[in-house]
Amino acid sequence: MTPDDPWLNLRQFTEARIGLGRSGAGMPTTEVLKFSMAHAQARDAVKTPIEWTGVEDDLKTLGLTPLRITSAAPDRDTYLRRPDLGRRLSPESRQTLSALSPSATDLLIIIGDGLSSTAITANAVATVAALLPLARQNEWRLGPVLLATQARVALCDDAGEFLKARAAVMLIGERPGLSSPDSLGAYLTWEPRVGRKDGERNCISNIRNGGISSDEAAFKIAWLLREAFRRRLTGVNLKDESNYQLEVSKRPAALSSP
Repeated sequence: MTPDDPWLNLRQFTEARIGLGRSGAGMPTTEVLKFSMAHAQARDAVKTPIEWTGVEDDLKTLGLTPLRITSAAPDRDTYLRRPDLGRRLSPESRQTLSALSPSATDLLIIIGDGLSSTAITANAVATVAALLPLARQNEWRLGPVLLATQARVALCDDAGEFLKARAAVMLIGERPGLSSPDSLGAYLTWEPRVGRKDGERNCISNIRNGGISSDEAAFKIAWLLREAFRRRLTGVNLKDESNYQLEVSKRPAALSSP
């Protein structure tokens, strides 16, 4: 690729594979190797077991109480073949949660490994750290932060119903793309309970370096939660209109005044 190639300037605007060039009837060796590396990183994100120790230590530093739980999927291979098991608590985790002293919980935060352990280690704690002051500002009572292994999104329904949470936020590793193996998703559910449908949730996806920042994601999560507590719902009937407020918050004070 020559220095005057027009694709060079366009590449600064996207992580998509554009203008790859060619070598005979195929792609250049460099691009083939880059694709193979991205594919390997995506597979590793799905297959690599989550290591919770560092996440636990960071959450404790924030003054939070992490608690490990597992889904009903006993191992990674079963989890990938049986999504239904990833949506329910294991019997051991039910006993763990039943041993907790009952308390009023406005917001339950769950961090699930999902389909990318890489996303959790890279982005979960930063997102919680950005959300925490907004939660305290709104005086939401927090439960323990659940660290869920072999988790699907709907695991928040089982755990949230068990702990009688008014709302739940599931931070979970999203299915890796070939340029984003570390993408975190945030799923918000009002009155989580078993049987909730995907249309009853709000989702903020692509939380990562190069996507939505942790600070912006936390702002959106807090906005949606405030509306959820006010309207008593989440999902398709709750539209994310936080962008206007986000833009206003970034303006100089003189420009923000009416």
